[in-house]
Amino acid sequence: MIKKLTDEIGNAFPGLILCIAISFAGLWLGGMFPVIGAPVFAIIIGIFIGNVFSLSAAIKPGISFCSKKILQYAIIILGASLSLTQIWKTGKDSLWVMLISLSVSLLGAYIIGKKMGISRKLTSLVGVGTGICGGSAIAAVAPIINADDDEIAFSISTIFLFNVVAVLMFPFLGHLLHLQDYGFGLWAGTAINDTSSVVAAGYSYSKAAGDYAAITKLARTTMIIPVSFIFAMLMQKKTETGKFRLNQILPWFILGFLMMAAINTTGLLGPGFSSAAGTAGRYLIVVALAGVGLGADLQKMLKTGPKPVILGFLVWILVASSSLAMQFILKQI
Repeated sequence: MIKKLTDEIGNAFPGLILCIAISFAGLWLGGMFPVIGAPVFAIIIGIFIGNVFSLSAAIKPGISFCSKKILQYAIIILGASLSLTQIWKTGKDSLWVMLISLSVSLLGAYIIGKKMGISRKLTSLVGVGTGICGGSAIAAVAPIINADDDEIAFSISTIFLFNVVAVLMFPFLGHLLHLQDYGFGLWAGTAINDTSSVVAAGYSYSKAAGDYAAITKLARTTMIIPVSFIFAMLMQKKTETGKFRLNQILPWFILGFLMMAAINTTGLLGPGFSSAAGTAGRYLIVVALAGVGLGADLQKMLKTGPKPVILGFLVWILVASSSLAMQFILKQI
């Protein structure tokens, strides 16, 4: 097992170095423009290099390794940044808002995507990305549904676009609607996708709103587990062989995500481990998305046209509206 992994990394080394280099550039640009963020810059740089330059055949195994294996390892490590106890305390207050907004996102994406003739895989990625947590959810579901790099890159780029819009518009709309700190924090935490965007919008409203938005977003991230389970079951049903296999129902990296979250909850790993794991997991996603960008076919993406962007916009509106509506129904605002 170890020898196989060592050989795989050895073969992937040239492409891995390129992805790491792109990730550093993405982190630098993401630091300068935090509203956009390192993951999106890594995808964009990767797409540019992969489609403008003729890459050596020796680089391609590393690109595939990053876009698939590193993506899965990142999900496992991100699990160690979660405390299930803290999430439960916050999540039980926001559970119905999260469940309804997530259901609206998945169902809305499916119906609208089908009407618009968008591929089921791309529709699924936009739905989970909008309903759960952007890039992390897309990274978790993409290997389960065997999504192509083009579909991953397109869905993350679409999600990013409306993250930027949300950061700019949500605080203004929150004041216009006279939302209290709790209400705005819950709205931002359930209707904005990327963590950095949630934090940016929340704290620009108030410190209390930012604190609650961040914790709500953390609770929302755990929805990766049941949603991945559902997608894995649907995929198994399509390729039913009559044999039950746990790794088909719940992929190994999602099991790893859940185990790391459970271990972190016990406190055995120490108080600083959670923060370090979160930082490491987010960095590995940047490396992986550099590989996704390098492997994406820009011409194929352009042929897809604006439909996925329109889908992302409509689903985002549905999620933002349903989150507010549920708070109003539950008399939380």
